[in-house]
Amino acid sequence: MAESIAHGSAWLTILGIGDNGLDSLTPPARALFEASRTVIAPERVLARIDCGDREVVPWTFGIKETIAFVMARRGTPVTILATGDPMFFGVGATLMRSLDKREMRVIPSPSAFSLAASRLGWALQDVAMISLHGRSVHGLASHVQPGARILALTSTGRTVIEAAQILSARGYGRSEMQVLEHIGGPDERIKAMRADRIAADKPVFADFNTLAIACEPEPGAVLLPAVPGLPDEAFEHDGQLTKREVRAVTLARLGPVPGGLLWDVGAGCGSIGIEWMRAARGARAVAIEASETRRTMMAHNAIVLGTPGLDIIAGSAPAALAGLDQPDAVFIGGGISNDGVFEAAWEALKPGGRMVANAVTVEGEARLFALQAVHGGELVRLQVTRAEPVGRYLGWKPLMPVTIWSAIREQGA
Repeated sequence: MAESIAHGSAWLTILGIGDNGLDSLTPPARALFEASRTVIAPERVLARIDCGDREVVPWTFGIKETIAFVMARRGTPVTILATGDPMFFGVGATLMRSLDKREMRVIPSPSAFSLAASRLGWALQDVAMISLHGRSVHGLASHVQPGARILALTSTGRTVIEAAQILSARGYGRSEMQVLEHIGGPDERIKAMRADRIAADKPVFADFNTLAIACEPEPGAVLLPAVPGLPDEAFEHDGQLTKREVRAVTLARLGPVPGGLLWDVGAGCGSIGIEWMRAARGARAVAIEASETRRTMMAHNAIVLGTPGLDIIAGSAPAALAGLDQPDAVFIGGGISNDGVFEAAWEALKPGGRMVANAVTVEGEARLFALQAVHGGELVRLQVTRAEPVGRYLGWKPLMPVTIWSAIREQGA
């Protein structure tokens, strides 16, 4: 009969382990492993260690199934062997969302990022550290900037090729990519090639690898910074687009924050939600759009611009807002005059959350005036004029003026 442990005690042990197996464990971690009764570990790890007569569960299932398996044994001793630092894009960080921290004991080994930095001579504080393991490789795109250094966890050797294709398509084909295979183990090897070569030749890499990228743009590569206000041409659209200058002001008033959730109501091609996600670490966005054509454009834009996690909802407000997570900010780019749209969004907005609504019609502007009279906030009217060719010369062409209302929902409002 399995030994029972009181709720709130550390019944789950997660040991970070290197590619050199049990030799990578510190003496305290080794003692915890020797005392373990049930061990869960990837087959690649199990192949390198002697588990004795304890129960061994190969980690061949997905993360959801792993969590379910572990939670079913809650209160009985379980040990998980995880690569590197379990709290850095690892199973420890995932399980911490479901467990009290007192129920877990985590002993890390050096992370893949630390090992890679030590081999390459890179200062970690100057490097973007991301995970492409079990995530869309297109998330890489939002980190690609001139001179940037990126360390990425990967799923397989194929991830390296897909990353090289993204770099080449963005005009960063000359970037050096270093693939650190089996880092920290007896089979450690580093392969270095330009991104365009990898994209063209598609060489074979070990599935257990860490990817290092030194971004170098080719002449003429378009700069797509994290600062809001990307060029209009960066988005596929049908004209339903918040223009660059207005978008920058709108995002400044929405105030992207790390982990913050935005509702983009009447999202069009998704420019506001996409730039919100690019502007702050871990920022999330839900884009509500009725047009199937625009949703298709939005999905394309999200992939190309490095925000594949954009949550695209088919439908119209207010009905489409029901059941969504409570937002930190709401942008209403279309439909402010429609019945119930503002009321539903305002009611859902967190206290202290930001509401921003734009209008280009007289009726929409009148609605914003009325809302400002009731809820306060600020009204700004922007008129953007761009220089465009007139024959052999340049002339000023005005865009439609846009009225922007921004307000903060106070506690109890």
